[in-house]
Amino acid sequence: MKRILLTIFVLFQASIFADVNVAYKGCISCHGINGEKVALGKSKIIKDMSKESFINAMKGYKDGTYGGPLKGMMKAQSMRLSDTDIEAIAEKIAK
Repeated sequence: MKRILLTIFVLFQASIFADVNVAYKGCISCHGINGEKVALGKSKIIKDMSKESFINAMKGYKDGTYGGPLKGMMKAQSMRLSDTDIEAIAEKIAK
């Protein structure tokens, strides 16, 4: 029974996230599946950011020139992303 429930859960989760960019999956828990959440009650809603603003913010987090109260956490998150990943996430949230 546990195996069946686990299989159903995995398949359900896979169907929900099928259209989500792989690089963006790490952002979902704080920012929401469509970038609609205020992360930890402090961030901007990223779906409202322009593609250029998002890219500049992510590059700023990486090099330490951007950010507010969550700067340290976002630096760690952004360091795992390549410029191609950042561009792909920006495309996803700009839609």
